[in-house]
Amino acid sequence: MLDLNGTSALVTGGASGLGEAAVRALAEQGARVVVLDLDRQEEKGQALAKEVGGIFAPADVTDAEQVIAAVEAAKEMGPLRAVVNSAGIGWATRTIGRDGTYESAHDLEIFKKVIDINLVGTFNVTRLAATAMSTTDAVDEDGARGAIVNTASVAALEGQIGQVSYTASKAGVVGMTLVLARDLAAVGIRVNTIIPGFFDTPIYGGNEDMKNHLKKDTLFPKRLGYPSEYASLAVELIRNSYINGESVRIDTGTRMQPK
Repeated sequence: MLDLNGTSALVTGGASGLGEAAVRALAEQGARVVVLDLDRQEEKGQALAKEVGGIFAPADVTDAEQVIAAVEAAKEMGPLRAVVNSAGIGWATRTIGRDGTYESAHDLEIFKKVIDINLVGTFNVTRLAATAMSTTDAVDEDGARGAIVNTASVAALEGQIGQVSYTASKAGVVGMTLVLARDLAAVGIRVNTIIPGFFDTPIYGGNEDMKNHLKKDTLFPKRLGYPSEYASLAVELIRNSYINGESVRIDTGTRMQPK
């Protein structure tokens, strides 16, 4: 098992939702956590970082210099052993409009933006954090140096109508999981991906009607997931030394319908 006590960790999208839960869970394991999030989340991020004894690092996951600064901040608190990539955005637009005009087709810039943040951003943080991890001392006879957990979505496998950009981005995260694990095996870094179903996070803005609609597709238990359940899996994927290159669903057996 990878011991996180006395180490540092980095969580993207860490100021709220699934990321916040991961920050708390890693801190409970004894890691000092860098809460990486956008400037507009600074108030929440600073408060959380203070609560868990970590630091807040304002950064856009697609900005190499900002991510490097966050990684360097983590290194100052201890050897970087764990990364959880949970930053991401969603978008709902059908591929074509109803009026048959080219102008009403899916906005290409929006498609690119979702891919850039969800997929390119995940890879950007992974490549830079893994570089820092690779320079640390191995912690066991296997040569382990750390672990990275990325976050996809059930939409990666069963995207709904209007989710083409989101699905493409999250399918990309799933698709690169094994390759990343193979790339980083030589330096003792494991990579796994979580595929969450419907979780009760601020993304729904307290919209109970929306939450109740989503519950219909869950199997058992018939509810949205708790962020702490996601975080528990993230910690297990980091600490369990024999889980590598896997994409793991956590969704109560949900299989999303077309809409």
